[in-house]
Amino acid sequence: MKKLLFLIALSFSLTANAQKYFISFAGTGLSTTVSTVNVENLNKGTNLSLNGGDILSLTIATGVNSIEDNQSSELKIYPNPMTANATLEIFPPVAGDAVITVCEITGKLVVQIQSYLENLRQSFSLSGIKNGFYLINIKGTSYQFSGKLLSNGGSNGTIKIVKVNNINQAIDEKAIETDNKGTLVTVDMEYTTGDKLKFTAVSGNYSTIKTDIPTSTKTITFNFVACSDGDNNFYPVLETVNQVWMAENLKTTKYSDGTDIPLVIDNTAWTNLSTSGYCWYNNDNATYKNLYGALYNWYAINTNKLCPTGWHVPTETDWTTLETLLGGRAVAGGKLKEEGLTHWSSPNTGADNSSGFTGLPGGYRFRTGAFSSVGLYCALWSATEYDATFAWYRYLYHTGNDMIRITNYKPSGYSVRCVKD
Repeated sequence: MKKLLFLIALSFSLTANAQKYFISFAGTGLSTTVSTVNVENLNKGTNLSLNGGDILSLTIATGVNSIEDNQSSELKIYPNPMTANATLEIFPPVAGDAVITVCEITGKLVVQIQSYLENLRQSFSLSGIKNGFYLINIKGTSYQFSGKLLSNGGSNGTIKIVKVNNINQAIDEKAIETDNKGTLVTVDMEYTTGDKLKFTAVSGNYSTIKTDIPTSTKTITFNFVACSDGDNNFYPVLETVNQVWMAENLKTTKYSDGTDIPLVIDNTAWTNLSTSGYCWYNNDNATYKNLYGALYNWYAINTNKLCPTGWHVPTETDWTTLETLLGGRAVAGGKLKEEGLTHWSSPNTGADNSSGFTGLPGGYRFRTGAFSSVGLYCALWSATEYDATFAWYRYLYHTGNDMIRITNYKPSGYSVRCVKD
């Protein structure tokens, strides 16, 4: 543990020229515990994994010089890490009232005072802080300083900020809580302002995805909801502004009531279907099931029991809501497609997966029974029919940035994503 504290303290001294955002994680819904979080920088193509209790430290270069004694304005915090107390040494550029604030890494206020600061170097003693990681902020009328403090003292007393040299100072005290959660572990990730991050949080069988462009220190809360099908497959879910989507294609072989969906392999039998049926691409479940899911005809959609309980196949209204959120159909395709060429064929135009949807090219099955276009097309059913013969569907393709809305024969086999009721 001492070695860990030393390494964290050392990282402070090496990042004086950088601004940092600190991202913590919380759970709500069916679980308040976050076990792990995978973070992907969708702009840079980098990723890392954290424990749910870790702090993600996003480093943003700012060009701020490290603190030297001959600077006209500065904040020094020492010793850092602290045990019983620390000194805040402040040299403001102008005299005047200032607010000194200490916050937990989550942003929760710990203690705050207001003091008149002279235009000269002066010191405050900070004590009573329990084990943890804190942000120190000094804000005057025309300036603001900030710094980081690690405490390993384990104090359970009262937090105090006292101006030294026997100068009287009003002190705002706050009783500190008695629990001790131990030292926070921070994990660094390079970050450029404006980068979009995809967070995938896991708690037991639940998994929730959110995307965010951080602009400050914050806590990201994941809503864990149930999404398991008739085969007891559990799916990650994607939270958007006002919808919750499955983040993988459906692969169930049973309806939500536990009854079997007919598996249809023969081409002639598939062509003649006017009732429910499903298949795997090229009738090869070993290769395609876990990656691309199953292909269903529209009659299976129309049973209203294909999706997990509490979920449904998206209607035209659902699809339009998602498209509008992403800036319209003309650009939605690129934001929905998985980036890169791992599964998509070149050139995978415009794909950045900035929505977190991770659309994959699972291909489709013609009403004639023939399979086509794995690696090239992602075809997804709508629950809305066009007429007695045709129904709507959406597709993404490797050479386009848009999302196509079109109809086809109901016996066709397409992928399915479900949306929460």
